[in-house]
This record gives sequence, C-alpha cells and structure tokens, in this order.
Amino acid sequence: MQKALMYFGLGTVLSFVINYFFMNSGNIPLEVFYAIAFGSAWGLSYFLDTPKFSLWQKLTFSFAAMALLVLIGTLIFNLKLAIPAILKFSMVFVAYYLIASFRGSKSLRN
Repeated sequence: MQKALMYFGLGTVLSFVINYFFMNSGNIPLEVFYAIAFGSAWGLSYFLDTPKFSLWQKLTFSFAAMALLVLIGTLIFNLKLAIPAILKFSMVFVAYYLIASFRGSKSLRN
C-alpha cells in the first residue's frame, strides 16, 4: 500500500510539473485535477497488480475510479472538462498492464 501511495504521489507531481511547464493552460485547479487523475491511475494499477485480485475486480475498481473522477470533475468544473481526466486515467491504466503483459511474471511488481 505504501508503494501504491508513492506511485500516486510521484505520478501526480510529475504530471503536474510536465503539464504546468510545457502545456500551461492557465487553469491551475484543472491541471491539479488532471495530475491527480494521472497519479491515481499509476497508484491504483500498482495496487491492483497482484494475483489476489481477479480481472473482474481490477475492472470494477478501475471503472469505479473513473466514475468517481467524472463525478468530482463534473461537480468542480463541468462534464466537458472532466472527460479528459478519465482519458488520462484509462490510458495510464491500460499502459501499465500492457507493459506488464510483456514480462514473464505478467506483473511489474516482480
């Protein structure tokens, strides 16, 4: 759990710094929200990268996280601005498991 939180924190900070310095939109709260979506994808995918979770559980947790991101994003901003957050989340989540699939252990933890 500690490493998953570390991945969340590092992913959030790294995403915010890259977006802030290279693609400055001028809307800092929105950039923070997108960075949290990116970091939560890395943290959650690392947390779920264990044999104790079935594929259905992994999918359920990821869809629940995306629904939560849409809900929070819609409440704070609007639906149009919340959609890119779930796109970032899903791309990172899929990329994590795609990279893991090339390893013999099918996990990035090992």
